[in-house]
Amino acid sequence: MNKSFFLKAATSVAFFVSASAMAQQAPLPVSENTIKNAAMLRDKALKSDSAYEILEALTTEVGPRLGGSDKEAEAIQWAIKRLNDLGFDKVYTEPVMVEKWQRISERASIVSPYTQPLHITALGKSAATPKGGVTAEIVHIPTYEALLAADPAKIEGKIVFISNRMERHKTGKGYGPAVQARGKGASEAARKGAKAIIIRSIGTDSHRLPHTGGVNYEEDAPKIAAAALSNPDADQLERMLKRSKPITMHLDVQTKFHGEVEMANVIGEITGREKPDEVVLIGGHLDSWDLGTGAIDDGAGVALTVAAANMIQDTLQMRPRKTIRVVLFSAEELGIIGAKAYAKAHEADIDKHVIGAESDFGAGPIWALASKVSTDSAHVIDKMAQIMGPLGVVRSARKAYGGPDIGEVGKLGMPAVDLMQDGTDYFDLHHTADDTLDKVNPEHLRQNLAAWVVFTYIAAEWPGDFR
Repeated sequence: MNKSFFLKAATSVAFFVSASAMAQQAPLPVSENTIKNAAMLRDKALKSDSAYEILEALTTEVGPRLGGSDKEAEAIQWAIKRLNDLGFDKVYTEPVMVEKWQRISERASIVSPYTQPLHITALGKSAATPKGGVTAEIVHIPTYEALLAADPAKIEGKIVFISNRMERHKTGKGYGPAVQARGKGASEAARKGAKAIIIRSIGTDSHRLPHTGGVNYEEDAPKIAAAALSNPDADQLERMLKRSKPITMHLDVQTKFHGEVEMANVIGEITGREKPDEVVLIGGHLDSWDLGTGAIDDGAGVALTVAAANMIQDTLQMRPRKTIRVVLFSAEELGIIGAKAYAKAHEADIDKHVIGAESDFGAGPIWALASKVSTDSAHVIDKMAQIMGPLGVVRSARKAYGGPDIGEVGKLGMPAVDLMQDGTDYFDLHHTADDTLDKVNPEHLRQNLAAWVVFTYIAAEWPGDFR
């Protein structure tokens, strides 16, 4: 053997090792067959009213589904039957303990100097006023931050009115800054001696329908009644206050707590053919507020994710590689209670949750796809966005969090995507009596379903790892 042979042999071995290493490092592609099936499912969904039919049934047959109430219990049984009727492989529940809160009555009026009624609603989990209500002077505080800085002497014995306005945005980004007044305002006002608190509704509409939503009491503060004014009534109250005369309000909010009751997360699965223990997690929350019928928040999310999973199992001859798990979470509105219970129950098998996404932003069209996945799997999300392109969906560089409920699992390390909806008008309806089926556009719901089947199918069929 001569030196040139060994040199050539060594070169060949080095090339082979280098090529093998490159092959191992190359991203695992999405197969042509998977792309073909995803496009077919997308096109089928654009002609399907299956999501709308599920939503119509939920809002008509059950209606409002306040967390912890008899109506949420009814919705749980409705969902179990619906998933079984649709032929999901496994349908089961996991227990969730929820404090049962009841809205009894709510009234408010200006008693001097400009006597007139006001349209209000108690915030969720609000304490009651004393029987017969409270009558006190209004103290105007423009923002939650201003409340933190306010002199207690100006608040003692009065009803605090926080007037901050929510800004309208396609992404809903105005919600976070404004909602602090609802969530944290009551305890801060109580620490400074307020008798009660009212806020401008956290919403973007000009209808005379107040927006409810949860209030969070802190343990170191007294619990005072908390309510929201409709936006036109908040405007009216501001005009009165500008006249530089003391404004006196009568507020009567009656509520009741009934202690903890057992509710449940409802779960339906389509078992994976090759990796049944690996889970693609999708869903929405089954509960709603009690003022409307919960069509956009979050009946639409329930309907879309159930319909997407069902379309995949009904259309394809083979099940996807991985299991599709649809979770209909309990008591999200009262503090993402069901999601926290799910995350705790599945902490030990979180490594088997390969990716997740939630639909909980109404029924507006999806316009972008964001992700929180590994660099080696980002091309899969790119391919999803490409297939969703004809739907008007673009790839977003924003980091996804998965949604309020799915986000609790995401905190444990599960990759996530956001199918970003146009929320320009979402907060016109959010948490109001106007959250009803007639506000849902069937064409937009079909577009949503088309995007959801693309994501869900590819996520469950692609053999790689999103971590």
